[in-house]
Amino acid sequence: MKKNQYPFPLLLIIILFLINSNVRAQTDTSEHVISGRQNAADQLKKPYVILISADGFRYDYANRYHADSLLKLSANGVLAESMIPGFPSVTFPNHYTIATGMYPSHHGLVNNTFLEDRTGERYSMGSKSKVKDGKWYGGVPLWVLAEEQKMISASMFWVGSEAAIKGIRPTYYYDYTEQIGVEKRIEMIKNWLSLPEEKRPHLITFYLSEPDHAGHTYGPDAPETEAAVKMVDAVIDQLTKTIEPLGLPVNYIFVSDHGMTAVDRDHPLATPKAIDTAKYVIASSGTLMDIHAKNKQDIKPLYETLKSQEGTDYKAYLKTKMPAHFHYSAKDDRLNRIGDILLVPEWPKVFSNRKPGIGHHGFDPLQVKDMHATFMAWGPAFKKHLKIASFENVNVYPLITEILGLSYQHEIDGKIEVLKPILRDPQERKESITGK
Repeated sequence: MKKNQYPFPLLLIIILFLINSNVRAQTDTSEHVISGRQNAADQLKKPYVILISADGFRYDYANRYHADSLLKLSANGVLAESMIPGFPSVTFPNHYTIATGMYPSHHGLVNNTFLEDRTGERYSMGSKSKVKDGKWYGGVPLWVLAEEQKMISASMFWVGSEAAIKGIRPTYYYDYTEQIGVEKRIEMIKNWLSLPEEKRPHLITFYLSEPDHAGHTYGPDAPETEAAVKMVDAVIDQLTKTIEPLGLPVNYIFVSDHGMTAVDRDHPLATPKAIDTAKYVIASSGTLMDIHAKNKQDIKPLYETLKSQEGTDYKAYLKTKMPAHFHYSAKDDRLNRIGDILLVPEWPKVFSNRKPGIGHHGFDPLQVKDMHATFMAWGPAFKKHLKIASFENVNVYPLITEILGLSYQHEIDGKIEVLKPILRDPQERKESITGK
């Protein structure tokens, strides 16, 4: 790194990276390895994909904060105007949407915290036992699809990767923790790609918790958030330079789960007094209030009251009459986890019974562009110097299956037709692997 390459003190960047997630940080830093697996013969010569997510990396951060390495890498590949998250535009649902190609209501992680109506059980991203329990996860995430077809996968964190989904975890994985430094994370990816080819993962997921923490704490316009963006940029630069000498046909896909926006901190929306907690359970709040009625006969009277009070601060919806573009209605709710009544605040308002934090996400991405995420891709599978229009994040799944030559028969929401034009001709891709 050149002296004075970044205008913010290196110490600040290190501190930002080491801030523990207040809901998910763990102390288990050991690598988990599922023994007895190896790549099938027809998988050995497949290309490699490293799927990278930088949490909360808003669609415009790279240009706005001069993430020079990412801009250079994507200029030699593909850069999207933005990537549109599913609703609600929060972390767990959208990371798992990218991994499954399904909208949150279809794969079952309908929010970071939610209530399952059938059992009355609550899922929370802060509960490690729930996070590691495969029963909560629908769909077929990429690493499960790969392992089913005898292609080795590895995960340096991703939502769902710690759980046995369909009884399967990645061959190599870590439980989520901020206790593993970035140097160690990059070293492990290099080690995985240096294994004998029968043990070498062709799919690797890699997650960074910044700039989400900085965005929440300081807001998207703060110098601390700029520093966090530059830290992520430096990590990707180091990662690619570390992997390059291996000489493998590695394809990089850099994404984020959602964006970030500043909200009205001075006029938070209080929980409506009409919601009697003896009759109703509020499963989540903030940028989406999710209300379950204990007795379904009580849905209509509360809805009518809230609808009469909605004004310009929020919209009240019955689960049965949600706007179609949310993909979040009763007919979408395959695992019965969406509340009976949903209150959707109008940006920049949020529900809070105290002064809210500066930065938020979760709003309707079709109404609030600050919710849009980032998509960049480069490597031998991708065309070069290509800029594309915004697209939905469900389409990343079929893109990766196409690159890796993985087949699937189950239903997803993504369509290969959306992103297939960013790929080079199949014969050119094959030649990039074989050298012929």
